[in-house]
Amino acid sequence: MTLPETERQIESEFSLFDDWMDKYNYLIELGRSLPLIDPQYKTDQYIITGCQSKVWLHAGLNDGKVVFTADSDAIITKGIVSLLIRVLSERTPDEILASDMEFVNRIGLREHLSPTRSNGLTSMIKQMKLYALAFKAKMK
Repeated sequence: MTLPETERQIESEFSLFDDWMDKYNYLIELGRSLPLIDPQYKTDQYIITGCQSKVWLHAGLNDGKVVFTADSDAIITKGIVSLLIRVLSERTPDEILASDMEFVNRIGLREHLSPTRSNGLTSMIKQMKLYALAFKAKMK
């Protein structure tokens, strides 16, 4: 499935819920299915700065594609990072760098987050794109 197709699928899933409490519950469920980060990466080196809660993010390169793993100490945040991983993991660095991540706004997520969580979301996206940029540079 392409990156835009994955974004559209997420938009479709979120459209099934009428109110934001149901959407938050869905995010929590998504967070529960997040493959956990290897414990060796749950260190300060992998914490995303700018997040209200702790979020650890690791990226590796496998056959030219970036593979992300993550964890968080907050259930909503864990769901958010799970969404981002679903969209960006197993993509080439170029695909990640070209993504506008507008699906986040189209599902209404950013507007329904507190300002500090919204800043954390921005920080997560920025860090994932930085990993992609670093891998792109290494591949040259």
